[in-house]
Amino acid sequence: MRIIGGTLRGLRLNPPTNLPVRPTTDLAKEALFNILQNRVQLEGINVLDLFSGTGNISFEFASRGALLVTAVDRNQGGINYVNDTARKHKLENIKTFKADVFKYLEMETPTYDIIFADPPYDLNRIPEIPKLVFEKSLLSPGGLLIVEHQSMQNLSNHPAYTEQRKYGHSSFSFFNQPAS
Repeated sequence: MRIIGGTLRGLRLNPPTNLPVRPTTDLAKEALFNILQNRVQLEGINVLDLFSGTGNISFEFASRGALLVTAVDRNQGGINYVNDTARKHKLENIKTFKADVFKYLEMETPTYDIIFADPPYDLNRIPEIPKLVFEKSLLSPGGLLIVEHQSMQNLSNHPAYTEQRKYGHSSFSFFNQPAS
């Protein structure tokens, strides 16, 4: 894994091998950030990274100038790695929370410009993520929710769904909060 853009471009991330994660591939991450760069000004935004794992996506947003990146995961090893790496590279804009993502979403009240979720592919509650995000009004006007999931899964039945982009066995589904 490496950071593909911004101030930390080229930085190799070497998380512990015993973390129970499936990081977004560099190819898919590069495609995702190419899409985002054409849609969103990444500097100065607030980002929520759900199921953050190794922090791969959090670090990418922080490197590209996000004002605040909130990383949520229930695995203490992943949280420790994100905190240690953020400290090492002076990324004071990354905050972590060790929590069950669904409980966190139920309690969360701030709004975000981008929410990225990369749940375990075998999690049967993936369709609940857009439902909760929109019920709790967690996206700013014009905000974007991106859910990474298996390509064979279809999340298009949510009213805020806009498109799915496939990259091999992985897909990103996009959901938009209308601008006010």
